[in-house]
Amino acid sequence: MPTHLRQVAVLLAAYNGMSWIEEQLASILEQRLVGVSIYISVDPSTDGTEACCAKYARTYPNIHLLPSSGRFGGAARNFFRLIRDVDISAFDYVCFSDQDDIWYPNKLEQAVAKLCINNVDGYSSNVVAFWPDGRRMLVDKAQPQVQCDYLFEAAGPGCTYVLSNSLAMAFKRSILRQWDEVQEVAMHDWYCYAFARSNGFNWFIDPVPGMDYRQHSKNQIGVNAGIASAMSRLRQVALGGWFAQACLIDSLTGSGKTGLSERLDLTSRLSLVRLAFRFRSCRRRPRDQWAFAVLCLLMAMFGGIR
Repeated sequence: MPTHLRQVAVLLAAYNGMSWIEEQLASILEQRLVGVSIYISVDPSTDGTEACCAKYARTYPNIHLLPSSGRFGGAARNFFRLIRDVDISAFDYVCFSDQDDIWYPNKLEQAVAKLCINNVDGYSSNVVAFWPDGRRMLVDKAQPQVQCDYLFEAAGPGCTYVLSNSLAMAFKRSILRQWDEVQEVAMHDWYCYAFARSNGFNWFIDPVPGMDYRQHSKNQIGVNAGIASAMSRLRQVALGGWFAQACLIDSLTGSGKTGLSERLDLTSRLSLVRLAFRFRSCRRRPRDQWAFAVLCLLMAMFGGIR
């Protein structure tokens, strides 16, 4: 047995999760070769999630339920609350957890090993999505990183993220410094990846999955699989939501270091056309690169976002 187990703070955001959270907590408690401390923040729920988490906190000394802090209205704000309120300074690593997945017993062991071997500060991985009907699918996010991908996509599902102490503390300081503005961020994982990459922290995306990623009707984001999911994402782009979030994240991370030679501007036709021709620098997957170019050109035709 190792003389010193790496200590990992697991930040778990919950909301109406009684159907799944006990299975998730069990899988986290079964992690091998690391010490875990679980911190849970519950968005006020109607199904008994808070009482269930309180019971676990009374039973397990390494599970902590944060006091109620009002309604968040989304997972991102709940995670930002966790980052703000949990003292992570003494932990070797910090990771995010959803309430409804199933972690493999070696998920954190694998992540810590890859962080050390590759001498990086940020880690994410592929996942295996699964549905109630028994269907399973590998979700592949491990394409090679490109110069500015972080401005336009996350590094995979946030529930796979593991951060070194130095990255986690720097991210926390950034959130505290821009607390009001950060509340407008829709996806904490996208912002976290962008912060890391734009501030010189190296990131590793592992092709080996470390967890089963549950899919159900209440997923806030979920897997981009099927026509309905694709149409939902397309509507977000058409309404300008995705591009607006990219501009917000660029502003919050103080990019300027993107290699785009200028601050991200999606309001002018010329800027969008220029961005379209930089498509290979903006998304990791080849098919997404071409889709990005087409979207930029379409947005340019309609005058950009307002």
